[in-house]
Amino acid sequence: MELRKLGKSEIMASAICLGTWSIGGGSWWGASDDKESIRAIQASIDGGISFIDTAPAYGFGHSEEILGKAIKGIRDKVVISTKCGLWWGGEEGEPFFELEGYDVRRSLQPSTIRRELEASLKRLGTDYIDLYITHWPEVGDSPTPIAETMSCLMDLKKEGKIKAIGASNVSVEEIREYSRHGQLDTIQERYTMLDRHLEPEYVALVE
Repeated sequence: MELRKLGKSEIMASAICLGTWSIGGGSWWGASDDKESIRAIQASIDGGISFIDTAPAYGFGHSEEILGKAIKGIRDKVVISTKCGLWWGGEEGEPFFELEGYDVRRSLQPSTIRRELEASLKRLGTDYIDLYITHWPEVGDSPTPIAETMSCLMDLKKEGKIKAIGASNVSVEEIREYSRHGQLDTIQERYTMLDRHLEPEYVALVE
């Protein structure tokens, strides 16, 4: 399996990443078999995939929990990507959606980021995250400035709790603002051979 460097970080990850949204099950994907999910993750690792992406919102923590069980004892073989910014643990942030009894909000405040991270670390059974991605931008009348969000994420890097920083569902200007305040290593957007709408602006950012 080809390995590629994640941005300016020192992390080398497989060119193919295993996504685990469906493993979370729930209303989006329906029932899932946890034992089969664990076997699928481990088979992917055996096949050379070291890069695995998840998020707290995938099954409201369930995807992270299953991934944690699958990599128990082999943490050093995987590069874990998870996210922050979709929050259901309090009143902070702007309402985004309600599902399965959860009131999900967009929040990239330092206080909620830290609480989300600690919950993810516990579910994943690890003491650090390789790549930590902001899942969605915060919206509303007074969203948290990107400078404050990045300051928190850079502090988490210094503390050793995360190794690299990414952003998802962001505009070109938001990407530039992230980069003005720290080291942004990855951008996670929809981009395929069939959907290349990002090329005119986004690809130019990394050239």
